[in-house]
Parts: sequence; structure tokens; C-alpha cells
Amino acid sequence: MADPKTAAVGPLVGAVVQGTNSTRFLVFSSKTAELLSHHKVELTQEFPKEGWVEQDPKEILQSVYECIARTCEKLDEMNVDISNIKAVGISNQRETTVIWDKLTGEPLYNAVVWLDLRTQTTVEELSKKIPGNSNFVKSKTGLPLSTYFSAVKLRWMLDNVRHVQKAVEEGRALFGTIDSWLIWSLTGGVNGGVHCTDVTNASRTMLFNIHSLEWDKELCDFFEIPMDLLPNVFSSSEIYGLIKTGALEGVPISGCLGDQCAALVGQMCFQEGQAKNTYGTGCFLLCNTGRKCVFSEHGLLTTIAYKLGKEKPAYYALEGSVAIAGAVIRWLRDNLGIIETSGDIEKLAKEVGTSYGCYFVPAFSGLYAPYWEPSARGILCGLTQFTNKCHIAFAALEAVCFQTREILEAMNRDCGIPLRHLQVDGGMTDNKVLMQLQADILHIPVIKPFMPETTALGAAMAAGAAEGVSVWSLEPQALSVLRMERFEPQIQATESEIRYATWKKAVMKSMGWVTSQSPESGDPSIFSSMPLGFFIVSSMVMLIGARYISGMP
Repeated sequence: MADPKTAAVGPLVGAVVQGTNSTRFLVFSSKTAELLSHHKVELTQEFPKEGWVEQDPKEILQSVYECIARTCEKLDEMNVDISNIKAVGISNQRETTVIWDKLTGEPLYNAVVWLDLRTQTTVEELSKKIPGNSNFVKSKTGLPLSTYFSAVKLRWMLDNVRHVQKAVEEGRALFGTIDSWLIWSLTGGVNGGVHCTDVTNASRTMLFNIHSLEWDKELCDFFEIPMDLLPNVFSSSEIYGLIKTGALEGVPISGCLGDQCAALVGQMCFQEGQAKNTYGTGCFLLCNTGRKCVFSEHGLLTTIAYKLGKEKPAYYALEGSVAIAGAVIRWLRDNLGIIETSGDIEKLAKEVGTSYGCYFVPAFSGLYAPYWEPSARGILCGLTQFTNKCHIAFAALEAVCFQTREILEAMNRDCGIPLRHLQVDGGMTDNKVLMQLQADILHIPVIKPFMPETTALGAAMAAGAAEGVSVWSLEPQALSVLRMERFEPQIQATESEIRYATWKKAVMKSMGWVTSQSPESGDPSIFSSMPLGFFIVSSMVMLIGARYISGMP
């Protein structure tokens, strides 16, 4: 006879983590913050043209259903009763833009991903409309006008996709970031699905006033976005609706946070001045600035960190965003074939322990904070005949650390109080070479939780704490303390400064790469379809060929 399902674990909370590269579903104990089970599904990305990045919203939705189902199966095998799951939270890649038909439930176009660059011309045209003495877009949203954010992606769809135009004209279209698409679909879709988002995701659209916490008519008029497309905006912790199908039918969705904000909550950075850095597809450093908006003078963004309840106040953050972090590892694997798995990069880097003067600026989507330079493109420089794939692997990891230092320095200048240590999370933090490099390059300790799933934990905490669920206390004395691993700097500060100064020279060389005459900007050319890897590999092949032609051993 089978053992009865155990309820000893107490109330459980699930978290959907919908990222750029994968979807995961994780289940935590609300009493101990222990991770009980999880499942992950990798996602495909489409690159239909140079600089374009898309994903299939239906594939994303299906991956969520699959992750929930498989995690519940695993819990069943562990003899854990899934009826103990009292709530589900959602954390998502931000800015990625979806528009769908509310009558059929079908997406009207692929999701345009946050990394996508197709809207550069749109941004340039809109920039001309902003008065030189009054940037009302930035003052209301905390954001620079950039290809990064949702409003320009939506504007591009409205200008260029006939299916979208027609659906908008007929009143059938709904817009949302990934969280909105998932909540609407999970709570019934065409049969009464809830069209909503939370303040953290809304604050990344460039249509949301971060002071009044509502959609802004002046901004919507500026971008020419009909306001009836927009979701209702709620706090990050309240019941939005019930899941209508699958193993968790009837369970409330009661937490919603953009992924970086979820990580801030999961790292328990609830005090003003606390900061965390997440290493995922990109790299995102957030510092809690409390209940006041701090506007950066050094290229950082002002954003909403969280609002943990209907009647609770909004908290704000300064954010430094790096477009390419983990994505450079995937590029080395998929485009150049230097590694077979993402984990291989640590072995290669460890083998040499140095880049041997090779510097890698992975500006595949231009440069984000603190430069906001869309004309930049990726470069490898300092190559010699001695350079091999191990040095390139090491340089790729160093690039992530140098970019983090740039945004940390900007944050220190804006806040006026230098960070004494850096709390980190995200998939890349499993790489011990990377973490030691980060401590060396920042010359401050790097602190990593042994349980790295802080983004999921933040979403679960928000869901479990919601009014009407109340199985997770966010009172300071009730919060579980995460066990931490600490990395101390192991090189002299002078060496760190020299390497950082050389990196800055490389960054300068990456800028101004895309001009109006560049193939990428529209000239038909064979080169416009060739990846950067083609030029790097070709250069290395020519270098090796020249060596042998000259008779060198």
C-alpha cells in the first residue's frame, strides 16, 4: 500500500520563471523557503533579420504548462500532495512585447524580444519630437528613449504588421509584456482571462507614469498607442485570478514581478541602499532607493522595484542594464562552436587563467548602461598568434565582469555611498571562475546564495504574502536567512585598474560601428547576413595561414 501523501512540508508556493532562454516552474516551502522541486524547458529564439530577435508566444505558454505538469509529477513521486500548493507567482523577462487577438487567443505576431534592435529608426524619429529643454518621457518613466523598451516595439508593430493594424481597428487586440500574456492565458484566455500586469512590468513599457502609478495619456499620445490595448495595472502581490486548467486548476495567481525585481525581493534587498546583480542572458544591477525616485546622472535607469500589496507603497530602484552576459556564452557555443555546453566555458577559462591580453566587447545589441550607444557592435581585440579558444573564453567571462564594474561605478556615483560588497544571483553564478573574476575586478567581496534561485523565490514570496493567501510572512523576523558563499578579491588593486583601463579602450573602439552606410542599416549586401563570428574566425584562419606560409613553426 502506498504511503499517504505527506502534508508535513506545510503550505507550498509555486513560481513560474519565464526567461529569454528558458521557462522554469519551481515549488518552495513557505515556512523554510526550501526548494522542493522544479522543471525547466529551453526555448528557441528566432533571428529573422540582422538585429531582430523574436520568440513564439505559444511556445512560451506551452513551456509554462509543461513545466507545471512535470514539476507536479515530480512532487507526486516524492509523495508530496500538490493540493498543498496555495498560490503561484510569475516572474518574467521584461520589455518583451506581445500583441494578441482577444477573440481567438492567437498571437498576432511573434513576441519582439527586449534585445531586438529593429526599432532604431523609430527611436530616432521619436527623438526629434521631444523638446530639447524638457525630456518629459524620461521624467515620467525614468527611462531613456531606446529600442530596449516596449512602447517602441509596439509602435513598430502598429506601423508594419497589417494583422495587428486590422485587429486594433476592429477592437480585437490586446497588448502586454510576457506576464500579461501568461496571466490572461492561464486564467481562462478567451473565456474570461484577466488582462493585467503589475507595476514593475508596466514601468518598463515607457507608457507608465512611475510617480502616479498609472498609464499616462501624454505618453500614449506621444507614441500613438491606443489606451484600450493596455492591461490593468495591479500591485506585485495580490490575487489576479485563478488558474483554469491543468494540475493546478483553481490555484490563485497572486504574485507578479519583472525578473530583476523578483531577484531583488528574493535577495531580500528591502532596505534602502541594498543592491543585487543578476547574471542571466543580460546582466542587471539594481539598488533599492526606497520610496523615492532617484534620477541618474550617469546613465542608469529609474524603475519601480516592487509594490507588495494593494495598499502598500511602491519602492523604487536604480538599475544598470547590460544587454549581453550569459548570451555571450550561448553565442560561443551556438555560433562559433568553441564550447559544446555552457558549462565548458569554466573549464576552458580555468585552463589558462588569463585572457593573455585579449579583450572581448560583446556589444551584439549595442551598449546599454551607462553608454546607451546603439551604434556599438561586438569586437575581439588584442589577438596574437598565441591566442586560442581558452583565452577567448576567459575574455568572455572578463567582459561580463568589466560591464558589471561600469554600472557599479555609475551607481556608486549616483548614490554617493560605494557598495561594500555585491550580492549576486542568476544561472551564471554557478561559475566559480566568473565569481572570483568579479571579486577581483570590482575589488570588493562578491556574495552568492547557495540556493541560486532567488528570482523564483522572489515571485513565490510575493504570491505567498498576498492578501487572501497569506502563507508567507514578509516581516523581517520571519524571513529565512539564505546561506551565502563569499568570494574575496585575490589580486592587487593596481592590476585590476590596469585591466579595467584596457577594457575601456576596447569599449571605445566598439562604438560608431553602425553608420547610415553600414550593411546593417539597410544596404543590400552579402555581409549583412553574416554573423560576427564569420569575421572573427576568418581573421584567425588568415592569421594561422600567414604563419605557415611564412615558414614559422
